[in-house]
Amino acid sequence: MLKPLESKMKNLHTGDGSTPLSRREFIRRSGLISGALLTVKPFHIPAQPKVIIMGAGLSGLAAAYMLRKKNYEVTVLESRGRIGGRVFSHAISPELVIELGGEWVGENHPRMHELCDELGLKLLDNRFDTHLIYKGQYFTPAQWSYSESWEKKLKQLLEGYRQMSDPEKEKLDQIDWWRYLVQNGCSDRDLTLRELLDSTDFGEGLRHVSANVAISEYAESSEKNEMDFKIQGGNSMLVNKLADKVGRDRILTRHTVTRVEQGTSVRVHCENGKVFEADRLICTAPTFAIQKITWEPGLPEAKVNALAELQYARINKHAMMFDRRFWKDEAFDMVTDQTQHYYYHGTKHQKSEKGVLISYSIGEKAAVIAAQSREWNAVEMEKTLGPHFGDVKKLLRQQENYYWGEDAWSMGAYAMYAKNQWFRLQPVLKEDFLLTSFAGEHIADWQGFMEGAVNTGEEAAEKI
Repeated sequence: MLKPLESKMKNLHTGDGSTPLSRREFIRRSGLISGALLTVKPFHIPAQPKVIIMGAGLSGLAAAYMLRKKNYEVTVLESRGRIGGRVFSHAISPELVIELGGEWVGENHPRMHELCDELGLKLLDNRFDTHLIYKGQYFTPAQWSYSESWEKKLKQLLEGYRQMSDPEKEKLDQIDWWRYLVQNGCSDRDLTLRELLDSTDFGEGLRHVSANVAISEYAESSEKNEMDFKIQGGNSMLVNKLADKVGRDRILTRHTVTRVEQGTSVRVHCENGKVFEADRLICTAPTFAIQKITWEPGLPEAKVNALAELQYARINKHAMMFDRRFWKDEAFDMVTDQTQHYYYHGTKHQKSEKGVLISYSIGEKAAVIAAQSREWNAVEMEKTLGPHFGDVKKLLRQQENYYWGEDAWSMGAYAMYAKNQWFRLQPVLKEDFLLTSFAGEHIADWQGFMEGAVNTGEEAAEKI
């Protein structure tokens, strides 16, 4: 299986390699390859097949919504006791809603904008102006920046990436982002700041992330790196609108898939003993969940290996509600060099005297914070913010925590491609297997965004 796929991947280059492909174009073309492979499979597919969709996150609901608009019969099976997957809005008080999962809609996320318009949901500007605590000193957004020399160099690197050929990008994928920065003159304070800021984008330290994956995101994203908008009322508003359109009776929660049999049709067995049969299957589960399923016949070795190899970012969200918004600036966020790595205002635009700061931590820091008590977290918060904002611990009224690194279904917040993985693993993970198509943010152009989940779900539906 792997050799023919490698051959097809070479054909994604434009002949002489002179015309580069963006990650989005790379994904689009690899999707066409999967579609082409599907057409030659020796199965009779009815003109309007019945479809089972595994997962009621955004990817699965987007696929179901598209198919229902064409009057296809769909059944959505969800392991959790709720819909939404890694979109997880939470009412921390009667008037305040926070996001414990997927958070932002980017300026360059056209499908999310279209869906929100179509479903009557309002997007609110949620861009931040970043403050900094570094070596015990507090800096407002106007008081800190990278060095002038590094700003100039970074601009050159981003422009250079946009002109890179595909073989050059594949070569870049062989090293990690931290090493690439160092090799290109990023050092001292600039390097520390990039580590602090960039790791919030990828969920792990920069030594864990492919240089190609990292620079492509910065070269192709908005000024705020797609942290631009949020849905008024919470991102679960979109989840619920989609579920209503699909039909709640077609979405079955607490239905954990244990076995998938494929022949002339698909039979899906659930932990609760129920069995469902259809003509096609769309699997939107994260890689960890896919590996727990028995596939008959078994998945190709290349896909099995890719599922086992891809890692997910460890992210912890610790929400703290205060009696008043002592940070004053509604567009407040702040990166720090302390354990509680990054703070942001989680209740921007929500009318209340109270407000919520969310401590967003990554990697080992996330694991440490998740394992501690609320009192420990309150003390750590006071250590970080107290010297610069006063006695804020006395204003703290409530705390909520969710650690995605121990999520029973994903074991992480979102997929993270390490060095030498993007060009090697992503096409394999995306490829159809018999009557099953795959979707989810882990095979999207960028990981960790709702846009990617929706795009891949709709692409899978389009094949049907």
